[in-house]
Amino acid sequence: MVFSSLHFLFLFFPAVMLLHLVVPKGLKNPVLLAASVYFYAWGEPVYVGLMLLSIAYNYVAGLQLGVRTRPSARRATLVAALAVNLGVLGFFKYAGFLVDTLNGALGLRIRAAQLPLPIGISFYTFQALSYVIDVYRGKAKPQRSLVDFATYIAMFPQLVAGPIVKYADIEAQLKKRSTSLAQCGQGLERVILGLAKKVLLANNLGLLCDAARAVSQRTVLTCWLGAAAYALQIYFDFSGYSDMAIGMGRMLGFGFAENFDYPYLSRSVTEFWRRWHMSLSGWFRDYVYIPLGGNRVRAGRHVLNLLAVWMLTGLWHGASWNFVLWGLYYGLLLILEKYATGRALARLPGWASRACTLLLVTVGWVIFSNTDFAQMRAALGGLVGVGCAGFADGAFLYLLRGNLLLLVVSVLCCGQGLRKWQLRLTGRFPIAATALFAALLVACTAFLVHNSYNPFLYFRF
Repeated sequence: MVFSSLHFLFLFFPAVMLLHLVVPKGLKNPVLLAASVYFYAWGEPVYVGLMLLSIAYNYVAGLQLGVRTRPSARRATLVAALAVNLGVLGFFKYAGFLVDTLNGALGLRIRAAQLPLPIGISFYTFQALSYVIDVYRGKAKPQRSLVDFATYIAMFPQLVAGPIVKYADIEAQLKKRSTSLAQCGQGLERVILGLAKKVLLANNLGLLCDAARAVSQRTVLTCWLGAAAYALQIYFDFSGYSDMAIGMGRMLGFGFAENFDYPYLSRSVTEFWRRWHMSLSGWFRDYVYIPLGGNRVRAGRHVLNLLAVWMLTGLWHGASWNFVLWGLYYGLLLILEKYATGRALARLPGWASRACTLLLVTVGWVIFSNTDFAQMRAALGGLVGVGCAGFADGAFLYLLRGNLLLLVVSVLCCGQGLRKWQLRLTGRFPIAATALFAALLVACTAFLVHNSYNPFLYFRF
């Protein structure tokens, strides 16, 4: 079940909200947990048991880490938890990739089991890891209630696509939370904004991207149009889902941290990754980068730390070499900014540094979106004219004219202006704002009724 489906929007979520509001406080978490298990089973019935086993194991590991015992015993418990969680993630997500790599490198014929990737396994595994690590470090107390812990891991708003929520951030809310009419209204507004990003912008940008890539004799501008459409699509696709998750969390009484902060306004790659998928960036910073020494080490070690973190970041996104290359691409860019180009970039006018950053990010998305290296080379070459049939042609102009309004609105929505305008409208003219959100919901519903194209790019991660 995806958020941008009619069943979820008009049956599942309203029913869950109604039950959550009317049941006593002691039953709110059981209701939310039962709804979350149903939500996961709707799209992944085979792997519900895997998620529940992960919850049970990490619950017990947390209790063991909370017991005052010898440091060596606590370390052993932590190491076992890391091994089990990463082992399960590695088996389902990377076993086939590893076998294919060995077969290609050594000429072997090992056959790997073709297992479907459990939806959301990267997200709920990282949440479980953050919990056991924080309990070991003494930053969080072990959760004594299995239902409360299971609710934290399996909560449907953030289960399949994040944001990655740290246990310490919502520990108090698991025990005691309240919802008000104003809070529900704010959450609903956020849900509708996220839905509009996903359905009205991301889905149509995906159609444009597919159309640009399908042109048989592509020109330079057609290649750039396809790359730009994908960059916009993945932003509105993922940030739209994050908005919906944050909004639903607010309606349920939870305060999830922001996951995107207008990343395409960044003046450097470093700033971009402080604004894009912030929960993932923060996870790798807190649990990988800083334990490796962060930037408090010599330059050579710092370079290795950055490369290691970004290779792992790339692998987190998928079991394919293009994701590894994408991660290393960003690792090298960050190293260059730190030791070579950072000061020069900072001296540029704001528009110039933003343009340079956006150019580098767009090239990165070309690497990210092409798992086939031949297609990747062709796509990257097309950006500089290699293998292209000229600079522009009628096919490019046709695609541009047909999607000009979509592109203009998408670019405007990447900035803060429309959001500020919406907030002023909500504050000064609440009736007009309500009408606007109602119109957005009607438009999204109409699109979902009449169009079957409704992908979600981050489901495979």
